[in-house]
Amino acid sequence: MQNRVLLIEDDDELRQLLARYLDSQGFTVREAANGEDGLALAAEHHCDVVVLDIMLPDLNGLEVLRRLRSRTHLPVILLTARGDETDRIVGFEVGADDYIPKPCNPRELVARLQALLRRISWDQKTEADAVRHYGDVRLEPDQRRILLNDQVLDLTATEYEILQVLLAHAGSVVRKTDLMQWALGRRLSPHDRTLDMHISNLRRKLADQGGKRIETVRGLGYSYRVPA
Repeated sequence: MQNRVLLIEDDDELRQLLARYLDSQGFTVREAANGEDGLALAAEHHCDVVVLDIMLPDLNGLEVLRRLRSRTHLPVILLTARGDETDRIVGFEVGADDYIPKPCNPRELVARLQALLRRISWDQKTEADAVRHYGDVRLEPDQRRILLNDQVLDLTATEYEILQVLLAHAGSVVRKTDLMQWALGRRLSPHDRTLDMHISNLRRKLADQGGKRIETVRGLGYSYRVPA
């Protein structure tokens, strides 16, 4: 079965270029040139992942992301202006799973899409059904969800991946390079703060502002500490 991509991009030339390349790589692509049309397609047609430009002519891409997140946990990859750190930070806070700076290399987009979809598919096929407890946190692999004090955490697909890796290695340090590879499916590159942003969001959702649950081990990575 082909993976279905919803591509929301107002630049006609870029959108058509990416759509043709994705189609050549085996993806089924639906296109939208603005935020309202993109939201309508997301509601009417099932898709597996959304590629969303931040700069749209009607609704800002971040507002589109907010509306998507209010009703779905579909993985979302943002297309952002190169060097615009603020948009990336806000995008992760709103619920983006990954980002690619523009101008976008079609091959890199395909690699990111395949890595994201592969992680989700692998979890669905191989995760044991057994519920696991880590103090007041419960991992339910069959439902792809994590609960804190019996309340389901509102996690993106990537946040789920990161947290379940940290939980599986609770009490041990997970190197940033390993966590990036296992949870995001790519190597850690210099100045890439994607992982740090996701960790920050997880701490906020776990009410872990002091870093007592997810501890930063300077120069190495992160460690999840199960509360006593």
